[in-house]
Amino acid sequence: MVPTVEAPGWFVAALAHRPVSHVVESAGTPVHFLEWGSAGSPGLVLVHGGAAHAGWWTFLAPFFAEDWHVVALDLSGHGDSGWRPAYTHELWAGDIMAVVSACAFPGPPVVVGHSLGGMVTIHTASRFGDQLAGAVIVDSPVRRPDPESEEGARGRAFRAPGTYRTLEEAITHFRLVPEQPCEHPFILDHVARASLHDTGVGWTWKFDPGVFAQTLVALREQLASVRCRVALMRGEHSVVVPPDTADYMYELMGRSAPVVSIPEAHHHLILDQPLAFVAALRTLLADWEHSIPRRLRFSAEREERLL
Repeated sequence: MVPTVEAPGWFVAALAHRPVSHVVESAGTPVHFLEWGSAGSPGLVLVHGGAAHAGWWTFLAPFFAEDWHVVALDLSGHGDSGWRPAYTHELWAGDIMAVVSACAFPGPPVVVGHSLGGMVTIHTASRFGDQLAGAVIVDSPVRRPDPESEEGARGRAFRAPGTYRTLEEAITHFRLVPEQPCEHPFILDHVARASLHDTGVGWTWKFDPGVFAQTLVALREQLASVRCRVALMRGEHSVVVPPDTADYMYELMGRSAPVVSIPEAHHHLILDQPLAFVAALRTLLADWEHSIPRRLRFSAEREERLL
C-alpha cells in the first residue's frame, strides 16, 4: 500500500517490498497471512495485537527479509481472516502453528507477538515450545489483561465499532488503546486504512467485536513453563508493562532471558519507535544465532518465591 500521508524514505522503501498473501485453514477457519523473504531462510512469525492485523508489520517485516523468511498473520477474528463463534488463546496458538506448518520453515521459527499477540505467543511457546526456536514478547503484561481486552470488556470502542460513510471519515476515528503519543502520522494513517473495509453500507473495522468476549487467562504458569528461548521487549514509558511488571516477568522467565526497554517508547512501540525496535530485535536475533540458551526449570521453590 502506497502511503497517502507524507512519509520518510525508509518507510516508503519498506512498503515497496510487497508481501505475498496466503490463506491457510486453522480448525476450520481461514487464516490469512503475508510473506516476505525466501523459503529456506529461518522462519520469523509476527503476531499483531488485539483489534489489529498483519498490516501493522508491513513497514517492519522487510527489514528482516534478507536473512529471514518472514510471515505476519491475521489471527482469526482479525484482519482478513475468518471469524469464529468464540475465541481462546489455544485457538489463536493453533492459528500460529497452522501458518508455521504451511510455511515449511527449515527449522523451528522465532515468534514475535505484540500486546494481545504477545500473550498468545506466551501460550504458544508454553504449548508448542519444542517446535519453536524462540519467542519474543513485545509489551505484553503478565499480571493483568492486555489493554485491548480491557477496552473490549469495559469500553465502547471495540464492543460497538462504528460504521462511517467514507473511508476518510472512518480514519479520523482511529485511535490507539491505551491512548499514547505517536509522532508518526504516516504510520497511523497506514495501519488505519488497512484496518477498515467497505461493507456496502459504509466503512467499518475488520475485527470481530466477539474477540473480546474471550475468557482471559492467567499466563503466569505459561510464561514460567515456556519451552524455548524467550525475551521481553517493552516501551520505556509503557503503562502496560511498567518496570515492576517487567521485573516480575523477568523472575518468571528464570532471570535468564533478556528484558529490553526501547527508549522513548510507549505501549505501541512498533509504531512510535519502529527503527529502534528493528535494531533491538535484529540484535537479539543475531545473539540467539550464536549463543547457547541457558535452560532453567520452573521449580516449586521459585513459584513459592514469586507468590
